Amino acid sequence: MDLKALLTTFGMIFLAELGDKTQLATLAFAAEGKSRLAVFIGSAGALVLTSLIAVILGAAVSRVIPPNYIKTGAGALFIIIGLWMILSPWAR
Repeated sequence: MDLKALLTTFGMIFLAELGDKTQLATLAFAAEGKSRLAVFIGSAGALVLTSLIAVILGAAVSRVIPPNYIKTGAGALFIIIGLWMILSPWAR
């Protein structure tokens, strides 16, 4: 196993997930006072499943499209969606 890839991925995903809507939704479910263990298992399972889907799709797409194009495209899409959210009248 590539320890550098593991730690880099962990660090980036951990930082990206802090304060996002998924974390806030999990916080809200836990605050309702229901089974916190069930909330933890449900939210962790959902994150693991979405990560699995991303890894499978990323591996499949990288067979057809070079990884540097994927990174550039993902970055451009991120910027486009961010600008769209800022400039869109319904987002205000």
